[in-house]
Amino acid sequence: MERNLTAKSAIAFAGYHEVFAGPLHGVNPLRITTSLLKLTLGCLQSLYLLRRLRPQVILLTGGWANLPVALGARLLGIPIVIYLPDIEPGLTIKALQPFASCIAITVESSARYFPRGKSVVTGYPLQASRLNASRQEGQARFELDAERKTLLVFGGSRGARNINIALAESLGQLLDMDLQIIHVTGEFDWEDSCKRVGRFSEHPRYHPFAYLHDDMGLAFAAADLVLCRSGASTLAELPLFGLPAILTPYPYAWRYQKVNADYLAKNGAAVRLNDEDMADKLFATISSLITDDSRLNDMRAKSRSLSNPDGASRLANLLLEIGGR
Repeated sequence: MERNLTAKSAIAFAGYHEVFAGPLHGVNPLRITTSLLKLTLGCLQSLYLLRRLRPQVILLTGGWANLPVALGARLLGIPIVIYLPDIEPGLTIKALQPFASCIAITVESSARYFPRGKSVVTGYPLQASRLNASRQEGQARFELDAERKTLLVFGGSRGARNINIALAESLGQLLDMDLQIIHVTGEFDWEDSCKRVGRFSEHPRYHPFAYLHDDMGLAFAAADLVLCRSGASTLAELPLFGLPAILTPYPYAWRYQKVNADYLAKNGAAVRLNDEDMADKLFATISSLITDDSRLNDMRAKSRSLSNPDGASRLANLLLEIGGR
């Protein structure tokens, strides 16, 4: 997905390179053996590329592909900055942090996972399309009534099937409440989701989309309440727009999404609804929030208090500082 978005963007990259890597945790012994061979080859590739490119600084964001690059950089004395998008670091970032000059974190709560003084709060890098989106533009883009409340539902670029199923089962009741709904199904689940909602697919207040990229900022800006997973971007995107949220952590993503959801819930900006409870509790949860203006306003204020819109520039400045420019 990232490669396709990069190809479509107007950003001019100086180069694109790949190195071999593979997972070492949560896989069978045969896969571990294969991964070790790939990582060894990846280290040799990284040494060759880094000697040729001679970067002043390297930015790593986790994932096993970072390991051979980090080892190559350490051998060549190239400084490393690790960026942690989620609150809790995964195994790779934990393994790589001794090699790093600095760890950039999204929120202060992540500092406890690293040695004192080694982390810096930069915030999450947000796209310009998020930063520049206005409510009026969002309402115009999705042909929304400014007098009605809007529910935004999404599950990432690939979608979240359980969210789509639970929404389809409650859709009639939600539309009866006079709600407007922007529903981003995800490209993988688009056709099945259209079938599930049936006759409501043509309802004037139901607005389904397979995927939104540049217009996602407008969807956030137009919304009054969000139902979504709790990936790293929610830590920045929801506070940017002061959005109350119902967060349903993806149950198979280790603990990352649960920790993210609990952070926003603890700060009063969201409520957590577990994936296995959606079928029974989704409608009641949405209806109790969307009809309680006092609670929504309180959640909006608490969400907005967590906003840090300067993540991209702060991270860029940190890289320049560590790289000696």
